[in-house]
Amino acid sequence: MTLEDTSGTSPGGAASRPSAVPDDYLRRRALRRGSAGWLLLTGLGVGYVVSGDYSGWNIGLAQGGFGGLAVATLLMGTMYACLVLALAELSAILPAAGGGYGFARRALGPWGGFLTGTAILIEYVLAPAAISIFIGDYVGSLGLFGLESGWPVHLACFVVFIGVHLWGVGEALRFSLVVTAVAVVALLVFAAGAFTDFRVDRLDDIPVDAAAFGASSWLPYGLLGIWAAFPFGMWFFLGVEGVPLAAEEAKDPVRSMPRALALSMGVLAVLALLTFLAATGARGSAALADAGNPLVVAAEGDGGPTGLSRFVNYAGLAGLVASFFSLVYAGSRQLFALSRAGYLPRFLSLTNRRKAPYPGLLVPGVIGFSLAAGSGDGARMLNVAVFGATLSYALMALSHIVLRRREPGLARPYRTPGGALTSSVALVLALAALVATFLVDVVAAGLALGVYAVAAAYFALYSRHRLVASAPEEEFAALAAAEAELDRR
Repeated sequence: MTLEDTSGTSPGGAASRPSAVPDDYLRRRALRRGSAGWLLLTGLGVGYVVSGDYSGWNIGLAQGGFGGLAVATLLMGTMYACLVLALAELSAILPAAGGGYGFARRALGPWGGFLTGTAILIEYVLAPAAISIFIGDYVGSLGLFGLESGWPVHLACFVVFIGVHLWGVGEALRFSLVVTAVAVVALLVFAAGAFTDFRVDRLDDIPVDAAAFGASSWLPYGLLGIWAAFPFGMWFFLGVEGVPLAAEEAKDPVRSMPRALALSMGVLAVLALLTFLAATGARGSAALADAGNPLVVAAEGDGGPTGLSRFVNYAGLAGLVASFFSLVYAGSRQLFALSRAGYLPRFLSLTNRRKAPYPGLLVPGVIGFSLAAGSGDGARMLNVAVFGATLSYALMALSHIVLRRREPGLARPYRTPGGALTSSVALVLALAALVATFLVDVVAAGLALGVYAVAAAYFALYSRHRLVASAPEEEFAALAAAEAELDRR
């Protein structure tokens, strides 16, 4: 046995007791390094998000109208762009599986690391559960294999796709890339077809609420509608921040991670612009505001189903599969990193012979399936996920600011353009989006806070005294503490 000293010397850390771990502790918790180059990482980044182009964003039309959602999407796109640039710098500094938790651990101490990692877990455990419900709805509406939406379809999603992940990370990411490519090509085909029916007067066809402050045909619900549409403007980008979670399995992560993050964000921005304009201009904002499958509605027009609408319907299923598959990966890696460092039960970070974190895949899978089968409320689960996401964005942006100011001499292979100013923009917009989640679904925000409170109690009373100092993210933070101590002397 070896004794791992976790005596709370890092900035912001509370005192903790040493924790004994076996000599082979890290060997039994090793991922397969060098499995993903920049192309697979870019595919992973786009795959996290692509289902959001097919559905969900359009509900923002019911909150802010075309103009409100357009402004919200622009602001949220700015937030993600700034955040991605900050994460590119942080992931090049610390290329480990912890992602946001690792960055916040060094900048904000053990509590900051745990709270950031927990917020990320809320996002990546709840979102696949919600998407499995949407996959079931698509399978049922398409009449595939005579199946109807229900728990057997949800179970099949988790069993089949988690099975691919257990097979190996290289195989999983290649599968994700193929499905994501199909979904992206389908979006381009949709946009090309829908733009042939584009009319500007359809964009602002939602009736104006005269009582709303600042209301107009472009802002039918007034200025407050812009703020209320924030969570839906996020749907065009939600999840791209998960790319750094693959850093420990990447080829040359110092170079490939910033490149993949930038390319992913660029692709998503183009898809958001094309999808938003093509769909609303072809069918009208009013018709799409409450549609469960807005691209299909936009492609049908007034004449019923068309070849394009049928094609988009099947492609939407591919988009949902791509996002489900990628989000399962992200959740397992965040859980793996928190567990390996002792923040969560350590057995959750064990890996199999193919270096896949099997408890980190199976346990969230069981939770996700139970939520999907038990509640069937995909929209609420996604709103809970959005709350976790926005909270993690604020903490990650704050981590970048703190590290820039506290450790200006830290080696940075990639430097964020604009420095702390860029991450400050991300922080302000993330906090605004966090507050906006209460405007959309106060129950979902309350549920997320409840989960957060339980997790915080577990950390305060138990796991913060049993951290594993040899975990990469903990070593990174300990190095900062040691350097600070030398400076004081």
